[in-house]
Amino acid sequence: MPVQPSPEDLSVILTRIGLEVESLEKFESVKGSLEGLVIGEVLTAVQHPNADKLKLTTVNTGGPEPLNIVCGAPNVAVGQKVVVAPIGATIYPLSGEPMTMKKAKIRGEESQGMICAEDEIGLGSSHAGILVLDAALQPGTPAREIFKPVQDWIYEIGLTPNRMDAMSHIGVARDVCAYYNNLENTRQYQAKLPVIPELPKAATPLSISVSVENTAACPRYAGVSITGVQTAPSPDWLRNKLLAIGVRPINNIVDITNFILHETGQPLHAFNADAITGSKVIVKNLPAGTPFVTLDGKERKLDAADLMICNGNSEPMCIAGVFGGLHSGVTDTTHNIFLESACFTGTGIRASSFRHGLRTDAATRFEKGVDISNAVFVLQRAAALICELAGGKIASEITDVYPQAKPKTEVTATWAYIKKLSGKEYSKEKISNILASLGFEILAETPEHLKVNVPYSKPDISIPADIVEEIMRIDGLDNVEIPSQVLITPAITARPDRETVREKIAGYLAGNGFNEIFTNSITNSKYFTPEVLERTVKMINNLSADLDVMRPSMLETGLESIAYNLNRKNEDLLFFEFGKTYATTGQGQYQETEHLCLYLTGRKRPESWLYEAAPVDFYFMKGYVGNVLAQLGIRSLQWAELEVDGLQFAWQINGNGQALVQLGAVSGPRLKQFDIKQPVWFADINWQAVLAALPKKDTFYSEIPKFPAVRRDLALVLDKQVRFADVEAAARTVKSSLLQHINLFDVFESEKLGANKRSYAVSFTFQDTQKTLTDKEIDAVMDKLVKTFETQLQAQIRK
Repeated sequence: MPVQPSPEDLSVILTRIGLEVESLEKFESVKGSLEGLVIGEVLTAVQHPNADKLKLTTVNTGGPEPLNIVCGAPNVAVGQKVVVAPIGATIYPLSGEPMTMKKAKIRGEESQGMICAEDEIGLGSSHAGILVLDAALQPGTPAREIFKPVQDWIYEIGLTPNRMDAMSHIGVARDVCAYYNNLENTRQYQAKLPVIPELPKAATPLSISVSVENTAACPRYAGVSITGVQTAPSPDWLRNKLLAIGVRPINNIVDITNFILHETGQPLHAFNADAITGSKVIVKNLPAGTPFVTLDGKERKLDAADLMICNGNSEPMCIAGVFGGLHSGVTDTTHNIFLESACFTGTGIRASSFRHGLRTDAATRFEKGVDISNAVFVLQRAAALICELAGGKIASEITDVYPQAKPKTEVTATWAYIKKLSGKEYSKEKISNILASLGFEILAETPEHLKVNVPYSKPDISIPADIVEEIMRIDGLDNVEIPSQVLITPAITARPDRETVREKIAGYLAGNGFNEIFTNSITNSKYFTPEVLERTVKMINNLSADLDVMRPSMLETGLESIAYNLNRKNEDLLFFEFGKTYATTGQGQYQETEHLCLYLTGRKRPESWLYEAAPVDFYFMKGYVGNVLAQLGIRSLQWAELEVDGLQFAWQINGNGQALVQLGAVSGPRLKQFDIKQPVWFADINWQAVLAALPKKDTFYSEIPKFPAVRRDLALVLDKQVRFADVEAAARTVKSSLLQHINLFDVFESEKLGANKRSYAVSFTFQDTQKTLTDKEIDAVMDKLVKTFETQLQAQIRK
């Protein structure tokens, strides 16, 4: 006996068995379903005393007293049967907001409702006058009984990519039946398939032969000829079914194929049989570059890997499983069709679909896999509807090219494995019942294991874990008991823990005003030079023309985010991103590198009454990079100038014998590439190298020294090419535990210093944690520093 759960109950059931209902909406072919509207009879119609274009009417709506209604329609007349919206009823016009009827006075006369035009209640687009109905209708009859507006419920299901079996109404119904069978411990519930009636035969046969040259890409191809077809708009029931699921009705032939696609999950294609030259269909590949005009009127150059449906002259008529051709499609003048129901391999369909940018419903289903056993049944179902709704007659036997029947997948799972993976002790009877209800064939049951044949409708199932998933979802994931005790083995993780380090740095940056971004690791090849692209990983089946390579650099995707924000007047940006870059040195040889990147642009300090605005600059970026490394305990860094594509004023920070960071200003040409008109600073931290450079020991805090620090200053006259980094490096060669800090606090240039000379004012901070320093101890270290600067840097000490 059929069961009819309420929409809310069915929503819960679907979610429980793994078909998560994301929304549940009521569909109405007529908004409001004419609720509260009734049939009325116009008893009187006289001129309104205060308005030339209005009439005063009395209308019998089946109540004890007729209603007084002011009507402005030019065609209202005594004796008409009309649609009336009485007080309290709500109407839903095709345009405008819903309106609830209230008692009103119009030009001084009372009006107790409204006599409706068809556009005012959603039945049509005409507003020429009120809707006049059959004179035999009885006043007081609800309007919904006359017009019978369709109501339905639409379930929006968030399917996971592997659930091809649930991409059809019959597939979902099969799961619901399995749920009820499990609930009641029975096998009586089954999805009811449409009955195929005896089909009318055409007096004159139309034979079209089929040849499949590429059986690997097309393992099964079925077709049938239908003549005498009359292309016309579909009946209301079919139009409403399609509108309910968001499909636009076109004509009866196209609508039938779309309807069956969603009903069964099997794509169909109808050809104009008169356009099939040679009365022959050939499934084959054509040479690369062959031109083909698709249904949208565009000429496309075919790839040698595109599987094509061709006519007897090997001329292309359709990209198999993807999109039809302009010259073989069904039109309003088509009377003879050849209907195709085929199975194509998913990998080839997906490649062709992306290659030509044609993401159709058919391609989506073929690339996930269709039920190969269903091809002929679906063909018969579609042919029956075409004969019923389009007046067609069957003009040939069904052709079914299926040279090698696909074997069913065998899966064996032990009872112990099912218990271990699910965490629940299922009875063998329950497991068998669930699997049989889903279409699995039980091959063997032993004390140790269960062997089944997987139905063709579930091509994603191939391993024991898949069987366990089917059992668990039909029985209900919420039926797996949560144990009262959780027994775990303590895990030993390598130190430092990568995730902890990453979280620490992310927390530091976020706490300092940075926003974390996540950009696509697939990007556009046009951003990069031919030299870079030689080492870049290219997509075989790229998602679009703009997303065709794995990014070799993090800079470009970050600039996309900056440009997006700048275009929306969000101009002060501090971004950070953890991500990966990719490279290749040959076939099968790939490198994946982790990065932490910082992006700065705009102002580091907005203007106020207290101080002027200050833009981000190199030292602002340098400070954050230095703080990130300091947070991780990485010190003893070496700075080196760098020339790198895309950056100017670039530097590289080395530590632990390898490059850790590259930073600098994004170059003008690169900014122009993204239409960015303000400076951007970029730092690329090699996260893998940073993790390798982390100290192996914990960093402990120490108490604040009790003894004071002492500062001494030196003014060093040096050649201009000597950098402060060289001064700092030379100072560190003086091995002294007393020297705590070195700082550059002034830079001076003058002709008095000499040609090509510069003066650095440098402070040195000394401190001993055990005692107060004496001048003698400090002077000794200062003497060593002076000698080092004079020897290594040829410095002159300014007195």
